[in-house]
Amino acid sequence: MKPLDPRLLRTASAVRTHLLVAVVCGAALTGLILLQAWLVSRVVASVGSGPDRLGLLIAAVAAVAVARAGLAYGSEAAALRSAAKAKSQLRTQLVEHVTTGAPRDAGALVTLATRGLDALDDYFARYLPQLVLAVLVPVAVLVVVAGADWISAIVIAVTLPLIPLFMALVGMHTQARTAKQWALLEKLGGHFLDVVEGLPTLALFRRAKVEAALVRRVTEQHREATMGTLKVAFLSAFVLEVLATLAVALVAVEVGFRLLYGQLDLATALFVLILAPEAYLPLREVGARFHASMEGIAAAEKVFAVLDSTTGAPRGDRPAPRGDVVFRDVTVRYADRTALEGLDLRLPAGRTTVVTGPSGAGKSTLLGLLLRFTEPTEGRITVDDVDLAEVDPAAWRREIAWVPQDPHLFADSLADNIRLGAPEASLDQVRRAASLAELDEVVAALPEGFATLLGERGTRLSSGQRQRVALARAFLRDAPIVLLDEPTAHLDPDNATAVRRAVARLVEGRTAVIVTHDPAWTTAAHHVQLSPADNPDSTKRAPKHLEHAR
Repeated sequence: MKPLDPRLLRTASAVRTHLLVAVVCGAALTGLILLQAWLVSRVVASVGSGPDRLGLLIAAVAAVAVARAGLAYGSEAAALRSAAKAKSQLRTQLVEHVTTGAPRDAGALVTLATRGLDALDDYFARYLPQLVLAVLVPVAVLVVVAGADWISAIVIAVTLPLIPLFMALVGMHTQARTAKQWALLEKLGGHFLDVVEGLPTLALFRRAKVEAALVRRVTEQHREATMGTLKVAFLSAFVLEVLATLAVALVAVEVGFRLLYGQLDLATALFVLILAPEAYLPLREVGARFHASMEGIAAAEKVFAVLDSTTGAPRGDRPAPRGDVVFRDVTVRYADRTALEGLDLRLPAGRTTVVTGPSGAGKSTLLGLLLRFTEPTEGRITVDDVDLAEVDPAAWRREIAWVPQDPHLFADSLADNIRLGAPEASLDQVRRAASLAELDEVVAALPEGFATLLGERGTRLSSGQRQRVALARAFLRDAPIVLLDEPTAHLDPDNATAVRRAVARLVEGRTAVIVTHDPAWTTAAHHVQLSPADNPDSTKRAPKHLEHAR
Protein backbone atom coordinates (compact mmCIF):
# COMPACT_ATOMS: atom_id res chain seq x y z
CA MET A 1 0.00 0.00 0.00
CA LYS A 2 1.44 3.36 -1.03
CA PRO A 3 2.11 5.92 1.76
CA LEU A 4 0.49 8.60 -0.43
CA ASP A 5 -1.86 7.44 -3.18
CA PRO A 6 -1.36 9.72 -6.24
CA ARG A 7 -5.08 9.37 -6.98
CA LEU A 8 -5.80 11.34 -3.82
CA LEU A 9 -3.78 14.23 -5.20
CA ARG A 10 -5.60 14.07 -8.53
CA THR A 11 -9.09 13.53 -7.17
CA ALA A 12 -9.21 15.87 -4.16
CA SER A 13 -7.65 19.32 -4.60
CA ALA A 14 -7.73 19.83 -0.81
CA VAL A 15 -5.09 17.09 -0.46
CA ARG A 16 -2.57 19.05 -2.53
CA THR A 17 -3.00 22.13 -0.33
CA HIS A 18 -2.77 19.99 2.79
CA LEU A 19 0.42 18.30 1.61
CA LEU A 20 2.05 21.69 0.97
CA VAL A 21 1.06 22.92 4.45
CA ALA A 22 2.33 19.66 5.98
CA VAL A 23 5.72 20.04 4.30
CA VAL A 24 6.11 23.67 5.43
CA CYS A 25 5.05 22.84 9.00
CA GLY A 26 7.28 19.76 9.01
CA ALA A 27 10.30 21.79 7.94
CA ALA A 28 9.60 24.39 10.63
CA LEU A 29 9.10 21.68 13.26
CA THR A 30 12.38 20.02 12.24
CA GLY A 31 14.22 23.27 12.76
CA LEU A 32 12.63 23.71 16.19
CA ILE A 33 13.58 20.15 17.20
CA LEU A 34 17.24 20.77 16.32
CA LEU A 35 17.22 24.15 18.06
CA GLN A 36 15.63 22.71 21.20
CA ALA A 37 18.18 19.89 21.37
CA TRP A 38 21.04 22.37 21.06
CA LEU A 39 19.56 24.66 23.72
CA VAL A 40 18.92 21.81 26.20
CA SER A 41 22.49 20.52 25.79
CA ARG A 42 23.79 24.03 26.43
CA VAL A 43 21.56 24.43 29.49
CA VAL A 44 22.94 21.24 31.07
CA ALA A 45 26.50 22.04 30.07
CA SER A 46 26.15 25.59 31.47
CA VAL A 47 25.09 24.49 34.96
CA GLY A 48 27.42 26.28 37.30
CA SER A 49 27.87 29.28 35.03
CA GLY A 50 26.24 32.63 35.69
CA PRO A 51 22.49 32.70 36.47
CA ASP A 52 21.86 35.30 33.77
CA ARG A 53 23.17 33.08 31.00
CA LEU A 54 21.43 30.00 32.41
CA GLY A 55 18.12 31.86 32.79
CA LEU A 56 18.29 33.09 29.21
CA LEU A 57 18.90 29.58 27.89
CA ILE A 58 16.02 28.14 29.94
CA ALA A 59 13.69 30.87 28.65
CA ALA A 60 14.76 30.06 25.09
CA VAL A 61 14.04 26.34 25.67
CA ALA A 62 10.58 27.21 27.03
CA ALA A 63 9.88 29.49 24.04
CA VAL A 64 10.87 26.75 21.59
CA ALA A 65 8.67 24.22 23.42
CA VAL A 66 5.68 26.58 23.24
CA ALA A 67 6.40 27.23 19.55
CA ARG A 68 6.51 23.46 18.86
CA ALA A 69 3.19 22.93 20.66
CA GLY A 70 1.54 25.83 18.81
CA LEU A 71 2.86 24.65 15.44
CA ALA A 72 1.69 21.08 16.08
CA TYR A 73 -1.78 22.31 17.10
CA GLY A 74 -2.11 24.62 14.08
CA SER A 75 -0.89 21.91 11.73
CA GLU A 76 -3.41 19.38 13.05
CA ALA A 77 -6.28 21.90 12.92
CA ALA A 78 -5.41 22.75 9.29
CA ALA A 79 -5.15 19.03 8.52
CA LEU A 80 -8.64 18.34 9.91
CA ARG A 81 -10.08 21.16 7.78
CA SER A 82 -8.32 19.73 4.72
CA ALA A 83 -9.64 16.27 5.60
CA ALA A 84 -13.20 17.60 5.76
CA LYS A 85 -12.85 19.23 2.33
CA ALA A 86 -11.23 16.15 0.81
CA LYS A 87 -13.94 13.86 2.21
CA SER A 88 -16.62 16.19 0.86
CA GLN A 89 -15.02 16.17 -2.59
CA LEU A 90 -14.69 12.38 -2.61
CA ARG A 91 -18.28 11.90 -1.41
CA THR A 92 -19.59 14.27 -4.10
CA GLN A 93 -17.72 12.41 -6.83
CA LEU A 94 -18.85 9.06 -5.45
CA VAL A 95 -22.53 10.09 -5.36
CA GLU A 96 -22.36 11.61 -8.86
CA HIS A 97 -20.79 8.42 -10.20
CA VAL A 98 -23.17 5.91 -8.65
CA THR A 99 -26.33 7.91 -9.45
CA THR A 100 -25.53 7.73 -13.16
CA GLY A 101 -24.55 4.08 -13.10
CA ALA A 102 -25.97 0.65 -12.57
CA PRO A 103 -27.29 -0.17 -9.09
CA ARG A 104 -24.79 -1.40 -6.53
CA ASP A 105 -24.90 -2.73 -3.01
CA ALA A 106 -26.55 0.22 -1.25
CA GLY A 107 -25.37 -0.84 2.20
CA ALA A 108 -21.73 -1.09 1.09
CA LEU A 109 -21.93 2.34 -0.55
CA VAL A 110 -23.49 3.92 2.55
CA THR A 111 -20.77 2.39 4.75
CA LEU A 112 -18.12 3.57 2.31
CA ALA A 113 -19.41 7.15 2.06
CA THR A 114 -19.92 7.57 5.83
CA ARG A 115 -17.88 5.47 8.24
CA GLY A 116 -15.24 4.62 5.61
CA LEU A 117 -14.34 8.14 4.49
CA ASP A 118 -14.63 9.48 8.04
CA ALA A 119 -11.60 7.32 8.86
CA LEU A 120 -9.53 9.56 6.58
CA ASP A 121 -9.28 12.06 9.47
CA ASP A 122 -6.47 10.02 11.03
CA TYR A 123 -4.76 9.71 7.66
CA PHE A 124 -4.75 13.45 6.95
CA ALA A 125 -4.36 14.87 10.45
CA ARG A 126 -1.81 12.45 11.87
CA TYR A 127 -0.32 10.02 9.36
CA LEU A 128 0.60 12.40 6.50
CA PRO A 129 2.21 15.08 8.75
CA GLN A 130 4.13 12.34 10.55
CA LEU A 131 5.20 10.92 7.18
CA VAL A 132 6.66 14.32 6.25
CA LEU A 133 8.51 14.46 9.58
CA ALA A 134 9.78 10.90 9.03
CA VAL A 135 11.44 12.09 5.82
CA LEU A 136 12.78 15.42 7.09
CA VAL A 137 13.78 14.84 10.73
CA PRO A 138 16.05 11.74 10.40
CA VAL A 139 17.94 13.32 7.49
CA ALA A 140 18.34 16.62 9.34
CA VAL A 141 19.44 14.85 12.54
CA LEU A 142 21.98 12.75 10.63
CA VAL A 143 23.47 15.83 8.98
CA VAL A 144 23.69 17.77 12.27
CA VAL A 145 25.03 14.80 14.28
CA ALA A 146 27.60 14.09 11.57
CA GLY A 147 28.86 17.65 11.97
CA ALA A 148 29.14 17.18 15.74
CA ASP A 149 30.25 13.52 16.00
CA TRP A 150 30.74 11.37 12.91
CA ILE A 151 30.95 8.07 14.85
CA SER A 152 27.47 8.54 16.34
CA ALA A 153 26.19 9.52 12.89
CA ILE A 154 27.43 6.18 11.48
CA VAL A 155 25.69 4.22 14.27
CA ILE A 156 22.44 6.07 13.63
CA ALA A 157 22.75 5.66 9.83
CA VAL A 158 23.27 1.88 10.19
CA THR A 159 20.42 1.24 12.64
CA LEU A 160 17.89 3.70 11.22
CA PRO A 161 16.86 1.59 8.14
CA LEU A 162 15.89 -1.33 10.39
CA ILE A 163 12.73 0.49 11.52
CA PRO A 164 11.21 1.09 8.04
CA LEU A 165 12.21 -2.46 7.08
CA PHE A 166 10.21 -3.96 9.95
CA MET A 167 7.41 -1.43 9.31
CA ALA A 168 7.12 -2.70 5.73
CA LEU A 169 7.01 -6.33 6.86
CA VAL A 170 4.34 -5.65 9.48
CA GLY A 171 2.42 -3.35 7.09
CA MET A 172 2.08 -6.08 4.46
CA HIS A 173 0.58 -8.39 7.06
CA THR A 174 -1.70 -5.68 8.42
CA GLN A 175 -2.94 -4.71 4.96
CA ALA A 176 -4.46 -8.15 4.40
CA ARG A 177 -6.13 -8.06 7.82
CA THR A 178 -7.50 -4.56 7.24
CA ALA A 179 -8.91 -5.58 3.84
CA LYS A 180 -10.69 -8.49 5.52
CA GLN A 181 -11.97 -6.20 8.29
CA TRP A 182 -13.30 -3.68 5.76
CA ALA A 183 -14.98 -6.40 3.66
CA LEU A 184 -16.78 -7.65 6.77
CA LEU A 185 -17.80 -4.09 7.68
CA GLU A 186 -19.27 -3.58 4.19
CA LYS A 187 -21.09 -6.90 4.47
CA LEU A 188 -22.44 -5.95 7.88
CA GLY A 189 -23.56 -2.49 6.70
CA GLY A 190 -25.21 -3.83 3.55
CA HIS A 191 -27.03 -6.64 5.32
CA PHE A 192 -28.16 -4.40 8.18
CA LEU A 193 -29.59 -1.86 5.71
CA ASP A 194 -31.46 -4.61 3.85
CA VAL A 195 -32.85 -5.95 7.14
CA VAL A 196 -34.04 -2.51 8.29
CA GLU A 197 -35.73 -1.86 4.94
CA GLY A 198 -37.43 -5.24 5.03
CA LEU A 199 -38.48 -5.27 8.70
CA PRO A 200 -42.24 -5.16 8.00
CA THR A 201 -41.97 -8.13 5.63
CA LEU A 202 -39.69 -10.03 7.99
CA ALA A 203 -42.08 -9.43 10.89
CA LEU A 204 -45.03 -10.51 8.74
CA PHE A 205 -43.38 -13.86 7.90
CA ARG A 206 -41.86 -14.27 11.38
CA ARG A 207 -38.28 -14.17 10.08
CA ALA A 208 -37.04 -11.22 12.16
CA LYS A 209 -35.27 -13.41 14.76
CA VAL A 210 -33.46 -15.39 12.05
CA GLU A 211 -32.15 -12.21 10.45
CA ALA A 212 -31.19 -10.82 13.85
CA ALA A 213 -29.10 -13.94 14.44
CA LEU A 214 -27.41 -13.46 11.06
CA VAL A 215 -26.59 -9.81 11.84
CA ARG A 216 -25.22 -10.94 15.21
CA ARG A 217 -22.98 -13.54 13.49
CA VAL A 218 -21.59 -11.04 10.96
CA THR A 219 -21.03 -8.53 13.79
CA GLU A 220 -19.04 -11.15 15.71
CA GLN A 221 -16.91 -11.87 12.61
CA HIS A 222 -16.21 -8.14 12.23
CA ARG A 223 -15.31 -7.89 15.94
CA GLU A 224 -12.85 -10.78 15.63
CA ALA A 225 -11.25 -9.25 12.52
CA THR A 226 -10.98 -5.85 14.23
CA MET A 227 -9.38 -7.35 17.34
CA GLY A 228 -6.94 -9.30 15.17
CA THR A 229 -5.92 -6.10 13.39
CA LEU A 230 -5.49 -4.28 16.71
CA LYS A 231 -3.39 -7.15 18.04
CA VAL A 232 -1.01 -6.85 15.08
CA ALA A 233 -0.90 -3.07 15.55
CA PHE A 234 0.05 -3.39 19.23
CA LEU A 235 2.68 -6.03 18.50
CA SER A 236 4.19 -3.96 15.70
CA ALA A 237 4.35 -0.92 18.00
CA PHE A 238 6.20 -3.08 20.54
CA VAL A 239 8.68 -4.27 17.89
CA LEU A 240 9.36 -0.71 16.70
CA GLU A 241 9.82 0.53 20.27
CA VAL A 242 12.31 -2.24 21.03
CA LEU A 243 14.30 -1.53 17.86
CA ALA A 244 14.38 2.21 18.52
CA THR A 245 15.36 1.70 22.17
CA LEU A 246 18.20 -0.66 21.26
CA ALA A 247 19.46 1.74 18.59
CA VAL A 248 19.46 4.68 21.00
CA ALA A 249 21.16 2.49 23.61
CA LEU A 250 23.97 1.72 21.13
CA VAL A 251 24.50 5.43 20.56
CA ALA A 252 24.39 6.10 24.31
CA VAL A 253 26.95 3.34 25.06
CA GLU A 254 29.51 4.46 22.50
CA VAL A 255 29.04 8.14 23.46
CA GLY A 256 29.35 7.26 27.15
CA PHE A 257 32.62 5.38 26.70
CA ARG A 258 34.20 8.15 24.64
CA LEU A 259 33.00 10.75 27.15
CA LEU A 260 34.52 8.66 29.95
CA TYR A 261 37.91 8.54 28.22
CA GLY A 262 37.85 12.23 27.38
CA GLN A 263 37.42 11.76 23.63
CA LEU A 264 34.21 13.83 23.62
CA ASP A 265 33.19 17.00 25.42
CA LEU A 266 30.05 17.12 27.59
CA ALA A 267 28.07 19.60 25.47
CA THR A 268 28.59 17.57 22.27
CA ALA A 269 27.76 14.29 24.03
CA LEU A 270 24.54 15.74 25.43
CA PHE A 271 23.63 17.20 22.04
CA VAL A 272 24.06 13.82 20.34
CA LEU A 273 22.19 11.93 23.08
CA ILE A 274 19.25 14.36 22.93
CA LEU A 275 19.08 14.24 19.12
CA ALA A 276 19.46 10.44 18.74
CA PRO A 277 15.92 9.56 19.95
CA GLU A 278 14.52 12.33 17.70
CA ALA A 279 15.92 10.51 14.65
CA TYR A 280 13.92 7.36 15.46
CA LEU A 281 10.80 8.96 16.93
CA PRO A 282 9.13 10.07 13.63
CA LEU A 283 9.58 6.59 12.14
CA ARG A 284 8.06 4.97 15.24
CA GLU A 285 5.17 7.43 15.10
CA VAL A 286 4.61 6.71 11.40
CA GLY A 287 4.27 3.03 12.25
CA ALA A 288 1.71 3.75 14.97
CA ARG A 289 -0.24 6.26 12.83
CA PHE A 290 -0.19 3.90 9.87
CA HIS A 291 -2.30 1.35 11.68
CA ALA A 292 -4.74 4.04 12.82
CA SER A 293 -5.16 5.32 9.26
CA MET A 294 -5.35 1.96 7.47
CA GLU A 295 -9.16 1.90 7.49
CA GLY A 296 -9.34 5.32 5.84
CA ILE A 297 -6.77 4.31 3.20
CA ALA A 298 -8.73 1.12 2.46
CA ALA A 299 -11.94 3.15 2.13
CA ALA A 300 -10.25 5.63 -0.24
CA GLU A 301 -9.06 2.75 -2.41
CA LYS A 302 -12.62 1.41 -2.52
CA VAL A 303 -13.86 4.85 -3.61
CA PHE A 304 -11.28 4.95 -6.39
CA ALA A 305 -12.31 1.44 -7.45
CA VAL A 306 -15.92 2.63 -7.76
CA LEU A 307 -14.90 5.84 -9.59
CA ASP A 308 -12.66 3.89 -11.98
CA SER A 309 -15.20 1.14 -12.61
CA THR A 310 -16.88 0.78 -15.97
CA THR A 311 -19.79 -1.30 -14.65
CA GLY A 312 -22.03 1.73 -14.40
CA ALA A 313 -24.51 2.75 -17.04
CA PRO A 314 -22.85 3.87 -20.27
CA ARG A 315 -22.97 7.62 -20.22
CA GLY A 316 -23.36 8.18 -23.96
CA ASP A 317 -23.50 11.59 -25.54
CA ARG A 318 -26.64 11.45 -27.66
CA PRO A 319 -29.69 13.52 -26.77
CA ALA A 320 -32.73 11.60 -25.63
CA PRO A 321 -34.71 10.26 -28.64
CA ARG A 322 -38.49 9.92 -28.75
CA GLY A 323 -40.52 7.11 -30.26
CA ASP A 324 -41.35 3.47 -29.63
CA VAL A 325 -39.36 1.84 -26.84
CA VAL A 326 -38.33 -1.65 -27.97
CA PHE A 327 -36.80 -4.42 -25.83
CA ARG A 328 -34.86 -6.87 -27.99
CA ASP A 329 -34.06 -10.21 -26.34
CA VAL A 330 -33.26 -8.45 -23.03
CA THR A 331 -31.92 -10.51 -20.13
CA VAL A 332 -31.08 -9.21 -16.65
CA ARG A 333 -29.19 -11.47 -14.28
CA TYR A 334 -28.18 -10.76 -10.71
CA ALA A 335 -25.73 -12.74 -8.61
CA ASP A 336 -28.44 -14.95 -7.12
CA ARG A 337 -31.19 -14.99 -9.75
CA THR A 338 -32.38 -14.14 -13.24
CA ALA A 339 -34.88 -11.26 -13.14
CA LEU A 340 -35.72 -11.13 -16.86
CA GLU A 341 -34.82 -13.53 -19.63
CA GLY A 342 -35.10 -13.05 -23.40
CA LEU A 343 -37.65 -10.22 -23.14
CA ASP A 344 -39.04 -8.95 -26.46
CA LEU A 345 -41.42 -6.06 -25.93
CA ARG A 346 -42.57 -2.93 -27.74
CA LEU A 347 -43.95 0.07 -25.83
CA PRO A 348 -45.78 2.11 -28.48
CA ALA A 349 -45.14 5.85 -28.40
CA GLY A 350 -48.11 7.87 -27.15
CA ARG A 351 -49.92 4.80 -25.78
CA THR A 352 -50.35 3.24 -22.35
CA THR A 353 -49.01 -0.23 -21.55
CA VAL A 354 -50.12 -2.05 -18.41
CA VAL A 355 -47.66 -4.63 -17.05
CA THR A 356 -48.93 -7.31 -14.67
CA GLY A 357 -47.51 -10.50 -13.27
CA PRO A 358 -46.80 -12.29 -9.98
CA SER A 359 -44.07 -11.20 -7.58
CA GLY A 360 -40.65 -12.04 -8.99
CA ALA A 361 -41.76 -11.81 -12.60
CA GLY A 362 -39.48 -8.84 -13.26
CA LYS A 363 -41.86 -5.88 -13.16
CA SER A 364 -39.59 -3.77 -10.97
CA THR A 365 -36.61 -4.74 -13.13
CA LEU A 366 -38.51 -3.56 -16.20
CA LEU A 367 -39.01 -0.14 -14.58
CA GLY A 368 -35.37 -0.10 -13.51
CA LEU A 369 -34.31 -0.67 -17.13
CA LEU A 370 -36.51 2.18 -18.32
CA LEU A 371 -35.12 4.49 -15.61
CA ARG A 372 -31.54 3.46 -16.49
CA PHE A 373 -30.93 2.27 -12.92
CA THR A 374 -30.33 -1.21 -14.36
CA GLU A 375 -28.53 -2.19 -17.57
CA PRO A 376 -29.29 -5.36 -19.59
CA THR A 377 -26.96 -8.28 -19.05
CA GLU A 378 -27.79 -9.34 -22.62
CA GLY A 379 -29.84 -7.82 -25.41
CA ARG A 380 -30.54 -4.15 -26.06
CA ILE A 381 -33.20 -1.49 -25.63
CA THR A 382 -33.83 0.96 -28.46
CA VAL A 383 -35.88 4.13 -28.72
CA ASP A 384 -36.74 5.16 -32.27
CA ASP A 385 -34.00 2.69 -33.39
CA VAL A 386 -31.38 4.43 -31.17
CA ASP A 387 -29.65 2.15 -28.65
CA LEU A 388 -30.50 3.47 -25.18
CA ALA A 389 -26.92 2.67 -24.03
CA GLU A 390 -25.70 5.46 -26.34
CA VAL A 391 -27.94 8.07 -24.72
CA ASP A 392 -26.83 10.23 -21.79
CA PRO A 393 -28.68 8.84 -18.72
CA ALA A 394 -29.34 12.31 -17.31
CA ALA A 395 -30.83 13.50 -20.61
CA TRP A 396 -32.96 10.35 -20.82
CA ARG A 397 -34.31 10.73 -17.27
CA ARG A 398 -35.38 14.29 -18.05
CA GLU A 399 -37.83 12.73 -20.50
CA ILE A 400 -39.44 10.63 -17.76
CA ALA A 401 -42.01 11.33 -15.05
CA TRP A 402 -41.76 8.64 -12.36
CA VAL A 403 -44.59 7.95 -9.91
CA PRO A 404 -43.48 5.32 -7.36
CA GLN A 405 -45.75 3.18 -5.23
CA ASP A 406 -44.72 4.95 -2.02
CA PRO A 407 -43.74 8.52 -2.99
CA HIS A 408 -41.58 10.41 -0.52
CA LEU A 409 -42.83 13.77 0.73
CA PHE A 410 -40.49 16.14 2.52
CA ALA A 411 -41.02 18.31 5.59
CA ASP A 412 -41.81 21.30 3.39
CA SER A 413 -44.85 23.08 1.97
CA LEU A 414 -47.28 21.35 -0.35
CA ALA A 415 -46.26 23.69 -3.18
CA ASP A 416 -42.56 22.87 -2.78
CA ASN A 417 -43.29 19.16 -2.61
CA ILE A 418 -45.14 19.41 -5.92
CA ARG A 419 -42.32 21.57 -7.38
CA LEU A 420 -40.01 18.59 -7.04
CA GLY A 421 -41.19 17.74 -10.55
CA ALA A 422 -40.13 21.17 -11.88
CA PRO A 423 -38.23 23.31 -9.31
CA GLU A 424 -38.64 26.55 -11.30
CA ALA A 425 -42.43 26.27 -11.71
CA SER A 426 -44.61 29.21 -10.72
CA LEU A 427 -47.43 28.97 -8.17
CA ASP A 428 -50.03 29.13 -10.99
CA GLN A 429 -48.40 26.12 -12.65
CA VAL A 430 -48.41 24.30 -9.30
CA ARG A 431 -52.13 25.06 -8.87
CA ARG A 432 -52.91 23.71 -12.35
CA ALA A 433 -50.93 20.51 -11.73
CA ALA A 434 -52.66 20.00 -8.38
CA SER A 435 -56.07 20.45 -10.00
CA LEU A 436 -55.28 17.89 -12.71
CA ALA A 437 -54.14 15.47 -9.96
CA GLU A 438 -57.51 15.77 -8.11
CA LEU A 439 -55.97 17.72 -5.20
CA ASP A 440 -58.41 20.65 -5.13
CA GLU A 441 -60.40 19.39 -2.12
CA VAL A 442 -57.21 18.42 -0.30
CA VAL A 443 -55.73 21.90 -0.76
CA ALA A 444 -58.96 23.55 0.38
CA ALA A 445 -58.94 21.47 3.59
CA LEU A 446 -55.36 22.41 4.52
CA PRO A 447 -55.05 25.36 6.96
CA GLU A 448 -52.62 27.34 4.79
CA GLY A 449 -53.40 25.85 1.40
CA PHE A 450 -50.30 25.35 -0.75
CA ALA A 451 -48.12 26.93 1.97
CA THR A 452 -49.06 24.24 4.52
CA LEU A 453 -46.10 22.28 5.84
CA LEU A 454 -46.74 18.57 5.31
CA GLY A 455 -44.28 17.14 7.84
CA GLU A 456 -41.65 14.47 7.19
CA ARG A 457 -42.99 11.84 4.72
CA GLY A 458 -46.22 13.87 4.43
CA THR A 459 -47.67 12.91 7.80
CA ARG A 460 -50.59 15.35 7.33
CA LEU A 461 -51.85 13.46 4.29
CA SER A 462 -53.36 10.03 3.72
CA SER A 463 -51.82 7.45 1.37
CA GLY A 464 -54.20 8.39 -1.45
CA GLN A 465 -53.49 12.09 -1.01
CA ARG A 466 -49.73 11.47 -1.06
CA GLN A 467 -50.17 9.50 -4.26
CA ARG A 468 -52.00 12.44 -5.83
CA VAL A 469 -49.17 14.79 -4.80
CA ALA A 470 -46.82 12.48 -6.71
CA LEU A 471 -49.15 12.65 -9.72
CA ALA A 472 -49.15 16.46 -9.45
CA ARG A 473 -45.35 16.33 -9.67
CA ALA A 474 -45.67 14.28 -12.86
CA PHE A 475 -48.18 16.74 -14.34
CA LEU A 476 -45.84 19.60 -13.53
CA ARG A 477 -42.87 17.78 -15.09
CA ASP A 478 -44.83 17.35 -18.34
CA ALA A 479 -42.52 14.58 -19.61
CA PRO A 480 -43.31 12.50 -22.72
CA ILE A 481 -42.78 9.21 -20.85
CA VAL A 482 -44.66 8.32 -17.65
CA LEU A 483 -43.86 5.35 -15.40
CA LEU A 484 -46.25 4.38 -12.60
CA ASP A 485 -45.66 1.64 -10.03
CA GLU A 486 -48.85 0.28 -8.38
CA PRO A 487 -50.67 3.65 -8.43
CA THR A 488 -53.74 2.35 -6.55
CA ALA A 489 -52.19 -0.25 -4.27
CA HIS A 490 -53.57 -0.19 -0.70
CA LEU A 491 -55.93 2.72 -1.43
CA ASP A 492 -59.55 2.88 -0.34
CA PRO A 493 -62.16 2.98 -3.16
CA ASP A 494 -62.67 6.76 -3.07
CA ASN A 495 -58.95 7.55 -3.27
CA ALA A 496 -58.39 4.83 -5.88
CA THR A 497 -61.15 6.35 -8.06
CA ALA A 498 -59.61 9.82 -7.77
CA VAL A 499 -56.17 8.45 -8.66
CA ARG A 500 -57.54 6.61 -11.71
CA ARG A 501 -59.16 9.80 -13.01
CA ALA A 502 -55.88 11.70 -12.53
CA VAL A 503 -53.82 8.94 -14.16
CA ALA A 504 -56.18 8.90 -17.16
CA ARG A 505 -55.44 12.60 -17.71
CA LEU A 506 -51.71 12.14 -17.11
CA VAL A 507 -51.13 9.33 -19.61
CA GLU A 508 -53.19 10.86 -22.40
CA GLY A 509 -50.94 11.30 -25.45
CA ARG A 510 -47.87 10.05 -23.56
CA THR A 511 -45.87 6.83 -23.63
CA ALA A 512 -46.97 5.34 -20.32
CA VAL A 513 -46.13 2.15 -18.43
CA ILE A 514 -48.30 1.15 -15.47
CA VAL A 515 -47.03 -1.72 -13.31
CA THR A 516 -49.87 -3.12 -11.23
CA HIS A 517 -51.60 -6.11 -9.69
CA ASP A 518 -54.99 -4.41 -10.07
CA PRO A 519 -56.94 -6.05 -12.94
CA ALA A 520 -59.09 -2.93 -13.34
CA TRP A 521 -56.23 -1.24 -15.24
CA THR A 522 -55.91 -3.93 -17.91
CA THR A 523 -59.24 -3.25 -19.58
CA ALA A 524 -58.35 0.25 -20.76
CA ALA A 525 -54.87 -0.24 -22.21
CA HIS A 526 -52.40 -2.44 -24.02
CA HIS A 527 -51.67 -5.24 -21.55
CA VAL A 528 -48.43 -7.15 -21.01
CA GLN A 529 -48.22 -9.99 -18.52
CA LEU A 530 -44.84 -11.16 -17.25
CA SER A 531 -44.22 -14.61 -15.81
CA PRO A 532 -41.26 -15.53 -13.62
CA ALA A 533 -38.01 -16.13 -15.52
CA ASP A 534 -36.95 -18.74 -12.95
CA ASN A 535 -40.01 -20.93 -13.50
CA PRO A 536 -39.84 -22.49 -16.98
CA ASP A 537 -42.65 -24.93 -16.20
CA SER A 538 -45.17 -22.20 -15.37
CA THR A 539 -48.40 -22.69 -17.29
CA LYS A 540 -48.76 -18.93 -17.56
CA ARG A 541 -45.40 -18.51 -19.26
CA ALA A 542 -45.48 -17.73 -22.98
CA PRO A 543 -42.41 -17.67 -25.25
CA LYS A 544 -39.95 -15.03 -24.03
CA HIS A 545 -42.04 -15.12 -20.80
CA LEU A 546 -44.57 -12.61 -22.15
CA GLU A 547 -48.28 -12.72 -22.74
CA HIS A 548 -49.94 -9.90 -24.68
CA ALA A 549 -53.56 -8.87 -24.55
CA ARG A 550 -55.55 -6.00 -26.00
